[in-house]
Amino acid sequence: MGTHYKGTKEEVRALNTYIKLMRAAESVTARLNPRIASYGLTVSQFGVLEALYHLGPLCQHELAKKLLKSSGNITLVIDNLEKRGFVRRRRERVDRRLVRVRLTPRGRRLIQDIFPGHVAAIVQEMSALTSREQDTLARLCRKLGLKQQK
Repeated sequence: MGTHYKGTKEEVRALNTYIKLMRAAESVTARLNPRIASYGLTVSQFGVLEALYHLGPLCQHELAKKLLKSSGNITLVIDNLEKRGFVRRRRERVDRRLVRVRLTPRGRRLIQDIFPGHVAAIVQEMSALTSREQDTLARLCRKLGLKQQK
């Protein structure tokens, strides 16, 4: 379903493309989220665990930037993960303004258990597209995501 807006050809095309992009992303996300929720995690909490698992310890502001979250939101997400014993914060010795977050052994075990199934679910979702279509979609999404404001 596209837009009902009666604008210029360019406006209608842009709106229809945006609607399709958002509906596709939300549809895939809706199918993947129950898996994450079954482990008692939010999408943001999963994102923090996954980033720390693959990238190692990161400062809170680095995590916020990578996950496209505000500093206040990422603080709350990390607070909740820390309460559950999945991550630990440590203030940097050289620059005490920086707080580095790292996985605990418990957090590492959890993400190691969850991640392979999550990857398999994503592979299944993406199987609707050919390899070439996946490459094209990835390239176009990156281009759109990196567009600078004029």
